[in-house]
Amino acid sequence: MRLTTRTNLAMRTLMFCAVNPDRIVRKHEIAEACNASENHLAQVVNTLAQRGFIETQRGRSGGLRLARPMDQIGVGEVLRAFEATLPFAECFDLETNTCPLHEACMFREALLEALEAFYATMDRRTLADLIEDNAALEHLLRLPTAQPISICGTNRRSGASATAAQAALN
Repeated sequence: MRLTTRTNLAMRTLMFCAVNPDRIVRKHEIAEACNASENHLAQVVNTLAQRGFIETQRGRSGGLRLARPMDQIGVGEVLRAFEATLPFAECFDLETNTCPLHEACMFREALLEALEAFYATMDRRTLADLIEDNAALEHLLRLPTAQPISICGTNRRSGASATAAQAALN
């Protein structure tokens, strides 16, 4: 079994948002951290927003954030949102199935049982289970604290104090 790139990117996006709960994150930040194209990410973000996993905000200060607490976002629910419309095997789509064995094949039943077990396992996990006490993930996805706002292309602070402040932030 293999998850689609979109499903994998959806989980990365949700984890990124969960690790940065105190701010609205931008698509380009997620794309950079998750090694993804912004165009592909836009499609994933759209689906996540339509399904109520994230909230989006348009405009210059726009971006996205979780729409509900991370302990209320089930991994199985996310996976189904992206994978359920795709038949796992040809015989799962009765309209397009051309398998000559479909009337006698027991493999389909075994696959159905395995898929149900997979989703049952994923249903026991929430986004919080993937994030909490995961320092390594937080290290990879945590955005730096806000930088001082620049005015007309210069830092608010000047000279040595700006250099010291920048070093403290890094």
